[in-house]
Order: sequence, then structure tokens, then C-alpha cells
Amino acid sequence: MKLKLGRTVGSVVALAAALAMQGVDVGADTLYAAMEKAYVTNPTLNAARAGQRAVDELVPQALSGWRPTIGVGGEINRITGSQSAEIPVEDGVEDVLITNSATAGSLAIELNQPVFSGFKTVEGTKAAEARVDAGRQGLLESEQQVLFNVVQAYMDVYAGRQIVVLRKQDVAALQTQVKAANERFAVGEITRTDVAQAEARLAESQSALVDAQTKLARDVAFYIQMVGNEPGKLSYPKIAKLPKSMQSALDAAGEINPRLLAQAFVEVAAKSDVGVARSGLLPSAGLTAAATVDDPDLGEDDNGQQTALIGASFSMPLYEAGLVYSQVREAKQRASQRRIEVIEIARDVRKAVVQSWNAYVGLGQIIKNTRTQVRAAQLALDGVQQEYEAGTRTTLDVLDAQRELVFAQVLQVTAEKNRVVAGYQLLASVGQLTAGHVGLKVPIYNPEENYRQVRGKWLGTDANTIE
Repeated sequence: MKLKLGRTVGSVVALAAALAMQGVDVGADTLYAAMEKAYVTNPTLNAARAGQRAVDELVPQALSGWRPTIGVGGEINRITGSQSAEIPVEDGVEDVLITNSATAGSLAIELNQPVFSGFKTVEGTKAAEARVDAGRQGLLESEQQVLFNVVQAYMDVYAGRQIVVLRKQDVAALQTQVKAANERFAVGEITRTDVAQAEARLAESQSALVDAQTKLARDVAFYIQMVGNEPGKLSYPKIAKLPKSMQSALDAAGEINPRLLAQAFVEVAAKSDVGVARSGLLPSAGLTAAATVDDPDLGEDDNGQQTALIGASFSMPLYEAGLVYSQVREAKQRASQRRIEVIEIARDVRKAVVQSWNAYVGLGQIIKNTRTQVRAAQLALDGVQQEYEAGTRTTLDVLDAQRELVFAQVLQVTAEKNRVVAGYQLLASVGQLTAGHVGLKVPIYNPEENYRQVRGKWLGTDANTIE
């Protein structure tokens, strides 16, 4: 036990060290490189793959209903008995206790081969296969979610760094403004009110900088969680190829959206579950072969008895207290529920596609507007500063113009970030935010490989696990 505990502690320490080392790397500079690393190393995605491998086992478990079962049983008993008896002696008889003992044993082997089980195995296999297909679509959904989280984290860090720079520039500009205000106040050109206004605006800008730095720290932590290393020097990414129109996006989503397809396969499985429940009302039949060896006195004589039998069995349920009928009705209601959920998810997918498409298109126009806003705000600030120096503008006018410029710059950075995120959100809503469709340069995980290995497997406990 001590050795086992030591190994466990050692594993935990090694895992902690590995996790600590992951946060030290400064890795991907491009969005695609970040997604590629997450596709290979993200624990959420690898756990989903391991879960799908477990779902694959539902099929061989269902197919086991066709296969024979073989069992061996045996027992050994030590039998001890005693009885009293009278033994003649010279002067009469003497009571004595006679003890007898024997060792008896038996060995039996039995084979049972199902022949018919009311279509339970047939329907159970169909249900298992449908659940495997649903699991594969669920795995694609997990893949999309992880890759989208990487996009979100990447763009949050990229934009957050730019906003921190803008906030620092704003603080520096306002510090210069406060210094200039104090100098002009000293020579009587402005009042104490002007100085107070500059100082108040500086304090506001410093608070905004702290908020931006705090948010950036959170975004960096999320990036490390998704990708596995700290972000390096990030660059503004190109958006992957998008559908040409909203209608083409809707058409594609109806065909390949993994969430919608997963629910469709769940409905197929639910329909087969009705047949599994109904099998309890149908007859079943099987074959049996058995051999038995009984020895009443092991090793003492050859009085052992050997028997062998081959037989067939048949059973037909007549009334099961209403239990099976209720189970069939329940299965039908579940199938109805799953069918309605397909419609619900189809509507939800359509809503997501429409929303993400309009968000992407709208943000394109917003970016144009913010660029115009930034240029105009910069010109306005330059003009107000010149007029301030000429004595026709107040300190508050300069402060307001500076605020409007920073506000416009932050809007532009935010809109540019949101447009990339909206583009990849559109891909995800359609079902195209996958490594294969996006074109990530990684070995594409194929869930069918494990399925083919285990589907017809009769023996063995070895499993190709994902670490």
C-alpha cells in the first residue's frame, strides 16, 4: 500500500510540474497555430474523444446478445460422520464411536447459446449504433466549441493588448495636460477649476487603464487554459472562408450541423428502444449444452459419475403484471420527445445562423464607421488643442475631445475583434468550425478507427486509451 501511495503522489507531482511548464511556453503567434495546438492538446477535447471511445463499446455489448456464454463451476466438500457401535469383548460388549470421512467433489461446464430473444438484440444493436453516430456528432460539437473558445481567447488578448496601449497613451496625454494646466494656472491664465477638471479626467483614465489591465490578465489566463501556453506576439487573423449568403449558410447547417445531426441519431436510437422494450412481450429460445463430473470420494475409488446433456429451451411470457406494457409506452413517449427535440434544435440552429450572419455583416459596417469616427475625433482634438492655445477653447473642451478620441479608438478595436469572433461563430453555427473544414495542419482524429477495432471483438480487456 505504501508503494502504491508513493506512485500516486509521484504522479500528481509530475502532473503538476507538467501543467506548470505548459504555462511557461510562449507559443503561437497566429490564430491557426493556436487552434492547431488546442486541437492536439486541449484536455476538454481529448476527454471528449475518450468518452466517444467508451460509447463505441455499446455496440459490442449489444452484439453480445448473439454470442454464447460459457461457464465452469465446481465444488469440493469434506464430509465427516460418526456413529456409535457395540463391539464384543471378553467380558461383554463395549460401546465405541466410529468416525467416517470422505471428500466429494463435482465439476460442471455449461454452454448457453441464445437463438431468439424477441428481437431484443436486433433492436438493441440498432440503438447502440445510432448512439455511436450521435456521439461522433457530439464529438464534432465539442471540437467546434474548443476551437471557438480559442478564437475568443485569441481575439480577447489581441484586442485587450491594444486597448491597454490606448489607455496608457491616454494617461500619458492627460498627465501632460495636468502639467500644462498647473503651469498656466501658476501664471494666471486659467483657474483652479481648469486644473481640477484635468486632474479628475486623469484619475478617470487611470482607473480605465487598471480595468483594461485586469481584463487582459483574465483573458490571458483563459488563453492559457484553452491553448496550453502563454500568448506570444499576436497578429490580426484572417477569417476562414464563410458561406456566400445567409441562405447557403442555412442550407449547409441543415445538412451538417453536428448538434442537429446528433439529435437526429438520438431519435433513431429512441425508436429502436421501443423494439427493445417490446421484446419483453415476445418469446425467447436458446440451446444448452452441459457436462458434469461427480465424485463422491475423490481419489479413493473410481465411482465417479459423468453426465452430459444437450437441450433447447423456450419461454413465452403471458402476463408480466403490466410492467412490460408500461415500459413500451414509456419508450414510445421518449421517442416522441426526441422527435420533437429535433424540431426544437433545428429552429435553434436556424436562429444561431441568422444571428451570427447578421452580426458579421453589421460589424463590417460598424468597423467602417468607427474608422471614420477615429479620423474625425483625431482632427477634432488637434483643432481644439490649437484653439485652446489661442485662448478660444477651455480646458474642458480639450479633455472632452481627448475622451472622444479614446472612446472611438476603443470602439474600433472592439468592433474589429468582434467581427472575427462573429465570423467564426457563423462557421460554428453552420457546423464548419472543424479542423478539417478550416484546414488546420494537424492529423485529423478519426473516431471510426477505434470503432472498427472494438465492434467485432470477442475477447480481451486491452484498450487504446488517450492520455
